[in-house]
Amino acid sequence: MQTFDLEAEGLRALNASLHAQAADTNQTVWEIVNPKGSHAIAVGLDAPIEVNVKGSTGYYCAGMNKQATVHVHGSAGPGVAENMMSGMVVIDGDASQYAGATGHGGTLVIKGNASSRCGISMKGIDIIVHGNIGHMSAFMAQSGNLVVCGDAGDALGDSLYEARLFVRGSVKSLGADCIEKEMRPEHLEILADLLARGGCDAKPEEFRRYGSARKLYTFNIDNAY
Repeated sequence: MQTFDLEAEGLRALNASLHAQAADTNQTVWEIVNPKGSHAIAVGLDAPIEVNVKGSTGYYCAGMNKQATVHVHGSAGPGVAENMMSGMVVIDGDASQYAGATGHGGTLVIKGNASSRCGISMKGIDIIVHGNIGHMSAFMAQSGNLVVCGDAGDALGDSLYEARLFVRGSVKSLGADCIEKEMRPEHLEILADLLARGGCDAKPEEFRRYGSARKLYTFNIDNAY
């Protein structure tokens, strides 16, 4: 295991060392100590490595992640796993605004709560939240899955396309064009896999599914003037 003291050695040296693993993955397990809420920790990774951050992080931790597993042993600031492509990001605590925004793939697990706009414009990422999510989550979500074991705030799924939203608790309100949908056997199967991947002990049958009514992005002659 490679131990990196972020306070002593600095962010630029850390990310440069992690980026170098894309060419030669010979140091596969990293431990980052003294993060102290620093921004942009472990961004742009592209190697099958494991990065353990021993503390909370600031903005955009694990952004643009590819292949790597990033585990934050604390909470994360805004934009964690933003534009993620593959791999896994795990947050032991809470996540601030727009967690997993524009994510194209991979899995983001938040063991606490997520703030507003969780999964905004998600494009294939799977997000599993053990707690609650804030308002405007999954806004314009295009594909992928958002699993919420707790409650959801206002305007869930506003203007979404084809992402699947699974919520175990209450939903304060649904956004434009978002409706509750039937939970069919194939959805229970998908959800069971997501819950197992996220380390959740909830049962798929306890959730409701929400998705697009497909009215906003489908041409309607009545709307033509």
